[in-house]
Amino acid sequence: MGRLTRRAFALAALSAFTTTGAAAARPQGEGRATTEMRGMWLATVGNRDWPSRAGLTAAQQRSELLSWLDTAVRNRLNTVIFQVRPTADALWPSPYEPWSQVLTGTQGKSPGWDPLGTAVTEAHARGLQLHAWFNPYRVATHADRSKLVASHPARKNPDWAVEYGGRLYYQPGLPEVRAFVQNAMLDAVKKYPVDAVHFDDYFYPYPVAGQTFDDDAAYDAHGGGFASRAAWRRDNVDKLIVEMAARIKAVRPATQFGISPFGVWRNASTDSRGSDTRAFQSYDEIYADSRKWVKKGWIDYVVPQLYWEIGNSAADYAKLVPWWAEVAKGSRTRLYLGEGLYKAGASGQPAAWGDRAELSRHLTLAKKHPQARGHVFFAAKDVDADRIGAMARVLADHYGQSAKPPR
Repeated sequence: MGRLTRRAFALAALSAFTTTGAAAARPQGEGRATTEMRGMWLATVGNRDWPSRAGLTAAQQRSELLSWLDTAVRNRLNTVIFQVRPTADALWPSPYEPWSQVLTGTQGKSPGWDPLGTAVTEAHARGLQLHAWFNPYRVATHADRSKLVASHPARKNPDWAVEYGGRLYYQPGLPEVRAFVQNAMLDAVKKYPVDAVHFDDYFYPYPVAGQTFDDDAAYDAHGGGFASRAAWRRDNVDKLIVEMAARIKAVRPATQFGISPFGVWRNASTDSRGSDTRAFQSYDEIYADSRKWVKKGWIDYVVPQLYWEIGNSAADYAKLVPWWAEVAKGSRTRLYLGEGLYKAGASGQPAAWGDRAELSRHLTLAKKHPQARGHVFFAAKDVDADRIGAMARVLADHYGQSAKPPR
């Protein structure tokens, strides 16, 4: 089937569903849903979701990408969060960073087409929002600088990168690094009408036992006036977010800025403002003051990664949802909930994830909190595979009709 024919076919199918199929599936007397986030993450790091492997032809890559957009439509989702800068590289022609190796297998080699540009155009043609997902500071999932293409900024500026836990990271404590990563990400915002810029939970790296993240030189140069190195690190992350928010609005005012932080800010045993949890604390361990970002309205939306089941002893979904709802209450930041669909039916998970209704119960619980305005599912491959029918149960119980994303 040719390019135009395939696209026309997809659009016709979507039109037929929205005008007839949705109406047929809708219970009598039930009106169209107003607005709620129904999203899925489409991960590219390590070829997690797309492309299925490096080295496919441009036509094969494009076909797979469009298939993922169709998967979103088929599951009555309205937003795809597409990872376009997985490791200080790019899934669009960037003057700042090399082409990602997830495309061709060779960093810096052009795939012969524009994945991000295509994703934006084709998502919008299907009535989907396309959120461009960037990882600000991860340089590589290995620690060998010689494996980076010779023109890579981390090779041209050796002091910009830190080896930690077998990986390479940009140094968040250097103002010149912070400015560079913003410029690299904003290049995509300037070129494409993306509906949002999206960060995940990686700012400072997650702790590795027995290792120290080496930012001594940066701290000596820029840490004066802070009570502790931890306070300085949190300020570095805060600066990235405040500056990025302002620059996005200056470049493309209609583009949103959202972040998906780790689901626990602090435990109540550490801080009375924290949640009733006994879990990893992102405020203290990765220097992410996510509560502040919401309270101060620095970001347009927040999607805490609540990848635990209801009743989890350390981090109970049923306790975290009301905590985040209270944080978002009265702020300008919209709250969506990140859902661990990848756990449903997977081996080694708590027994609750063997129940296809667990995920549906999450959505039922969230409806009790008006601040919770939708859900995002991790990740695309799991939406499609739907190992035990957990996503099908969500559709049957909650997504019987289409919905538009909040704006």
